[in-house]
Amino acid sequence: MTINLYIDKKKYKIKEKNNNLLQICLSLGFNIPYFCWHPEMGSVGSCRQCAIKKYQNYEDKDGQIVMACMTSVTDDTFITINDKESKKFRKFIIELLMINHPHDCPICEEGGNCHLQDMTVITKHKSRRYNFKKRTYYNQYLGPFISHEMNRCITCYRCVRYYKEYAQGNDFGVFGISNNIYFGRTKEGMLKNEFSGNLIEICPTGVFTDKINSNNYARKWDTQFSPSICQQCSVGCNISIGERYGKLIKVDNRYNNEINNYFLCDKGRFGHGYVNNNKRPKYIFIKKNNKLLKIKKNKALEIIKNMMIKYNKIIGIGSTRASTESNFILKTLVGKKNFSTGMTKEEEETNKLILKILCNSNINIPSLKNIEKYDVICIFGEDITQTSPCIALAVRQAIKNTMNNLSKKINIEKWHNIARSNIKQKKINDLFITSINKTKLNDISKWSYYGSIEDQTRFIFSIANKLNKNSPPVLNLNVELIKKSNYIANKLIHAKNPLIISGNQLGSIEMIQAVSNLIKALKIVNSNTGAILLPSDVNSMGVSLIGGISLNKTLKKIKNNNNIIIIIMENDLYYRLSKKNINNIFKKRDNIILIDHQFTKFTKHAKIILPATTFAESTGTVINYEGRNQRFFKLFEPKFYDSDNLMLESWKWVKKLQNIFNKKNNFKTDEIINECYKKTIKLKNIKNAAQSSSFRIYGQKLARSPQRYSGRTALQTNLNVHEKSQPKDKDTMFNFSMEGYYKLNIKNLQTPFIWSPGWNSNQALYKTIKENQKPKKKFKNYLYFLKTKNINWFNKIPEKDIKKKNKLRIYPFYTIWGSEELTKYFTKINKYINKKYIILNICDANKLKLNNDDLVELHYHDTYSNLIIKISSYVKKGYIGLPLGKKTLPLSLNHKKININDLRKI
Repeated sequence: MTINLYIDKKKYKIKEKNNNLLQICLSLGFNIPYFCWHPEMGSVGSCRQCAIKKYQNYEDKDGQIVMACMTSVTDDTFITINDKESKKFRKFIIELLMINHPHDCPICEEGGNCHLQDMTVITKHKSRRYNFKKRTYYNQYLGPFISHEMNRCITCYRCVRYYKEYAQGNDFGVFGISNNIYFGRTKEGMLKNEFSGNLIEICPTGVFTDKINSNNYARKWDTQFSPSICQQCSVGCNISIGERYGKLIKVDNRYNNEINNYFLCDKGRFGHGYVNNNKRPKYIFIKKNNKLLKIKKNKALEIIKNMMIKYNKIIGIGSTRASTESNFILKTLVGKKNFSTGMTKEEEETNKLILKILCNSNINIPSLKNIEKYDVICIFGEDITQTSPCIALAVRQAIKNTMNNLSKKINIEKWHNIARSNIKQKKINDLFITSINKTKLNDISKWSYYGSIEDQTRFIFSIANKLNKNSPPVLNLNVELIKKSNYIANKLIHAKNPLIISGNQLGSIEMIQAVSNLIKALKIVNSNTGAILLPSDVNSMGVSLIGGISLNKTLKKIKNNNNIIIIIMENDLYYRLSKKNINNIFKKRDNIILIDHQFTKFTKHAKIILPATTFAESTGTVINYEGRNQRFFKLFEPKFYDSDNLMLESWKWVKKLQNIFNKKNNFKTDEIINECYKKTIKLKNIKNAAQSSSFRIYGQKLARSPQRYSGRTALQTNLNVHEKSQPKDKDTMFNFSMEGYYKLNIKNLQTPFIWSPGWNSNQALYKTIKENQKPKKKFKNYLYFLKTKNINWFNKIPEKDIKKKNKLRIYPFYTIWGSEELTKYFTKINKYINKKYIILNICDANKLKLNNDDLVELHYHDTYSNLIIKISSYVKKGYIGLPLGKKTLPLSLNHKKININDLRKI
């Protein structure tokens, strides 16, 4: 249905989408100032800045001033935006807002990227009539990521609405009364919510700014941008990254209506410090006499050529944090039987099963945004707040989202935040969780079950059996759990949209099998069933689709064979395997080639180190948990700032090795993508992730830099007064400059940064998204087309886990910082990463005479670590939680049993 809207006597046809006048007018390109409204949090009408005049009909000449954000759109609505009365009203309001705001734009980090600046210019407020002393506040320390400058606050209430209502944080609020309002914490300290970084973009002024950005600061107009993909987990949030002087200085959210929408987690926003690590390998090194020496590229390639002549086989070890192209080319070089996925046996088996389930169950795999539509959610064995934070944020919205059906019945529109909150009261959707220990989502769960891995698995099998008798029954389940499995099964059956979430956090293939039975059983009775099965890393799905052998099999192959060249690409084997195992196999080898962008612990075993680029200096594709191909683009060319460095994308190094005998070195990303497309049916959609490098608009490439970009020719005057030409990007459709075409909303086009005429802040996004007029094209998951055969019922139910005397069984718990491979190289947050905790049941702790925060030593075979005790009443007796993945604690420790005496109090 379309409705007629008349703006300043001009007619517009609008598709009815429950939007208010402000949102529609912005999307049509009109400049209406606003502060408190946000498309995800709705309208409260507190700032009074979006005043327009509305008329009853065409004959009405007087009209009345209304707030655009609080006004619905009906057929034949007549409004004017630019009449004198409305403009005067808006100008007066912003003058009042600016009474206590300091005139510190030249020193404010938000300058040039500030929504308040934009709105002040739009309303033409330019002189100050208030001659009294401005109100001042003390600022708070809010942690290592966010700066606080309360004097710049205009009391729009956006921050507290986001933090408390949307992200559901409880350590930030609003204090005071009348004109003396303070937004902050009851006392100084690091913000605890995993999504606190969004305050930087939510705030329309400079109250909250990016501390990480402050270390390498540049104005927005002096920053070069590129569209990219967050590399920190398997969700693949869309980001916009900014560069100056060869450093990644900023990460902003990049709007994608199906994935991350308007928000990022803190790890995605702040966890990129490893890119700027000063100790990264930028040159080729060779090991001689246990020392790393620099070597020229031609010399290194000659040595590798001689190695290839000498040895008759090459083994390649890929990586779940490397691009699909890099893994594919490495597999092409070494052959199918000699390519390792870089995953342990357990990790690979669970990933393969996850892929098999998703491909063959014909199940809905919801995107991040679609999660919010589900009304009954079960999370099994996965602490998603730590492993995939943005999924946890989406789950929070889904659980709150009870008012949709009711609000439609009584015609309350989606944007009307207060009315929807009133009809919602305290009703929430159902969330059920099973886990080993308490998770961050327990505050909104209806019921949580804490048990061992086997106990959780048995419980999931029991629910599946209640849904379908073809799934095997579970014997010897206690009465309370039988009641709960019946209750949850009944909730799932009667749900409009049930969702099952699990993954390989616990590394249990039996749990994934139980979840498979549950998904199959539920799909039969409810066709709207959705499932999310999370792999561990950004490209775990891509590597699993390429296929290969596990690390364990690879090590067996090379254990007693020294006549093999081993190429290890972007993978620190110490992260996954035990120190003893690695040292025994690799210690005395002289034929290891390491391709990586960090000096990892494994570096000491490499003969030759080839310096790779990070995602910020590369172009490539990753595949997220949905099976969605996503392209990230090179932000800058490292050689532009340092002509001596030899960093290349990993796939380019492998391609050089592949072509070492025929000397062919000219190749583009497009060529590699075509190879992937032609040679691997499972990668057939990789080509559609982005336009090719030959893409042009009106004969131009797209600009990476804002149109105001200044000082480009003065970037290296300290080295040479002669202008250095910008590098040519042959791999993408972007230019490394401000020259080129730039326009938002071109179909399927990645946008480097947000900008609209007169709107320099990221709030310009709301002027450019056209969700009012155009229906979104639904994403087609190509995993469905890889179907081979139906998934059979899994019948092997594990026995109850029985505690063995004086034994403790290890389970992994993850933290948002340091549990994966890369954030540990971010020196600015090392004091948060390096805190390693060990979780014990209260009974086990009492037996060992340990208290909270005691320091203990853990000795287990070749593992030695100092850990801080955290006592939990939720963890089952006989279990010990370790932060696997952090220093000296490899993933291979999962499920191992240690003697109780292996823990010693210091």
